[in-house]
Amino acid sequence: MATIYIPEAVNIFVGDQGPDNSKHLKITDVTLPVLGEKTVEHHAGGSIGAIEIGGLGINALTLGFKLVGFDPQSAAQFGLGGSGQLPYTVYGAVRDKQTGTAIELKSTAWGRMVKLDSGTIKRGDASEQTHEIKEITRYALYWNKVELYYYDYFASIWRVNGVDQYADVNGILRIAG
Repeated sequence: MATIYIPEAVNIFVGDQGPDNSKHLKITDVTLPVLGEKTVEHHAGGSIGAIEIGGLGINALTLGFKLVGFDPQSAAQFGLGGSGQLPYTVYGAVRDKQTGTAIELKSTAWGRMVKLDSGTIKRGDASEQTHEIKEITRYALYWNKVELYYYDYFASIWRVNGVDQYADVNGILRIAG
């Protein structure tokens, strides 16, 4: 059945532990990781044109979000040393416009905060705090509580709808996933 799904509300948990990690009253926007394949252009000497060869891996993932004002809990996650890896979990309420049903969209990225921009502080304006998460080693996206994507850098796993898309290569290379 054809329908339209419209995002209505969003929340993010920075570190997933404790009620202070919920940013539902501060979050202004979130940018989920863009999924992209590594490609390389190939123009053979005898061909009329070039092609982009895909299937060469997954591009590095980045998660971004903005909070209104200053948030010391999220700001404290920036720093050098140690692994710096934390889970960043986004919950979205998405409305099915045909049925009126609210659907859960959940995304968790385990990564490192590499950029924190507290913006300009100006009297009469609510500044924004911009966060950028990179070095994402695990990522999962769930639609209506069903796994849509799962990525694990260390285990070399890439699942789509529960099917490991890289299992054949992992088997050949003797990588236990």
